[in-house]
Amino acid sequence: MSPDPFRIAVLGCGAIGSLYAAHLARVPGVEVWAVDPWRDHVEAIAAGGLTVTGQAAFTAPVHALTSADGLPPCALGIVATKSLHTRAAVTAARHALADAAVVSVQNGIGNEELIAEVVPRVIRGTIVTAGAVTAPGTVRYDAPGDSWFGPFEPQPAYPGEIGVLAGLLSEGGLRSHAVDDARGPQWTKVVFNAATSPLAALTGLTVGQVCTEPALRTQVEILIVEARAVCRAAGIALTSDPAEAVEEAIREAFGHRPSMLQDVLARRPTEIDVLNGGIADEGRRVGVPTPAHDAMVALVHGLERSWTSR
Repeated sequence: MSPDPFRIAVLGCGAIGSLYAAHLARVPGVEVWAVDPWRDHVEAIAAGGLTVTGQAAFTAPVHALTSADGLPPCALGIVATKSLHTRAAVTAARHALADAAVVSVQNGIGNEELIAEVVPRVIRGTIVTAGAVTAPGTVRYDAPGDSWFGPFEPQPAYPGEIGVLAGLLSEGGLRSHAVDDARGPQWTKVVFNAATSPLAALTGLTVGQVCTEPALRTQVEILIVEARAVCRAAGIALTSDPAEAVEEAIREAFGHRPSMLQDVLARRPTEIDVLNGGIADEGRRVGVPTPAHDAMVALVHGLERSWTSR
């Protein structure tokens, strides 16, 4: 590393953003700047650092802001907001990311396209790390998991930038891989989430309950079949069988409430448009019908509208 700090901006400091910010801030020569509107969280980080518990235990120094206005120029940007806030978050930070490579570590499909409207070079990313912010300034590291990063094909970052990102994260303690095509890992995660999350959100059941209730398991399998057909037509090679992920979820995460269910319970807008909606959009692009995914989008949006209807 050079004598000058290597600055990285993390936009969105929820569970994933906090885990990435803290692990990167452990690396010598790296200076991490996190932006999040949650004032108590930001003030706690600014005052005492960002504390990680659970799978790791340490506190790292992180510059934290409630507004991107104060961001200095950064070499890399990490977008960890909910997908609904992607465009606004990146636009607010565009002055600091004008010559940065920016990666999405968000759920779903389509975030990279939004980022590419604002910044010059984009990285496609996917992660399986899990955690939760348990108090202002503290994030619990629940489940380790690899990260994969590759070029966003229409507007790619330089290979060296992708390698630097993966290397710094691995050095900080989050094992990461730079790959030529990150669509496979990304879609593998999306297919599983899109097959289980909306059903959990609509029924209030956990992932394990959805996957073991016979009638619902049938719907899970229909959603997987549709998504796999889209992937074949688009030339996307999944890195593992989604059916195996379902069995793994039953064994290891039976009681897990996916984020879409958590959003529904809190009556927040969901990420249905970048999960099932993203699969359906790609299906239309490659000429593959996705009626089951279209139905999930319509049903979840109907549920969202019921919260404000009279």
